[in-house]
This record gives sequence, C-alpha cells and structure tokens, in this order.
Amino acid sequence: MDIRKLDTSDVDALVDAWHLFDEAPSADRARSFLASEGNHCLVAYIDEEPAGFVTGIEIAHPDKETEMLLYELGVDERRRGQGIGRALVAALEAIARNRGLRGMWVLTEPSNAAALATYRSAGADVAEDAVVLEWRFADG
Repeated sequence: MDIRKLDTSDVDALVDAWHLFDEAPSADRARSFLASEGNHCLVAYIDEEPAGFVTGIEIAHPDKETEMLLYELGVDERRRGQGIGRALVAALEAIARNRGLRGMWVLTEPSNAAALATYRSAGADVAEDAVVLEWRFADG
C-alpha cells in the first residue's frame, strides 16, 4: 500500500478516485480544497489503484491551539477489512503531530460500527459527553 498526500498538482488524481467519495468531486472543488494550507487529502493506492482516502481540516480558534478534524474517511468496499482505513488515519495523525497540532478528532454515528472500530484501532478514545447539533441548509 502506498499512501500519498495530494496537493494542487494532483487534482486529476483526486477526481480519478471518485468512486471512494459520497459524490464525484469536481476539478474546481478538488483544486480549491487542495489549495488551502490547512486542508489535507491522503489517498491509499494498491497496485496504483485508489483504495481509500482520508481528508483532514485544521481548525483554529483565537483561544485554542489548532486541531485536526478528520473530516471524512472512505475505503473501497472491495478493500475493506485490510487495514487501509487505520493506515490512512495514522498517516493523518502523523501530519497533525508533525505540524504541532493540539490533537485530532472525528464525528461519526453511534451505529457506524466499522468507523468506530477503525478509529478505536487507530488509538482514538470516545468522548462520552459529546453531542452534535446541526443546521441543514438548502442545496447550494
């Protein structure tokens, strides 16, 4: 397995990994995401084929040190159970540590057993007192 951190020269590689995402990424959105210094996209390749990805976003606040939000993790259905997700999470954690960030966190549904198992196997602890509230806006 080869994990690559994508940059603005890798827009086509991100778009070519479309099957790993919820929706096919557009070149414009991929370019914009990769151009931001605090955004990270890593893709795992097996035999030069994209097998999984993870995205992270650095979040800063005036009274806190910067943290890494593990925004999304996806592994090709045919490749699940092979440690790809755990390896991608570990690679993103290494970036966060190397950049001197305070920590890393992720949100997932309590019913998402695969995600919970992956994050726990990568060393994450459950924040028992967390509650997620959301606002949903119209498409656009």
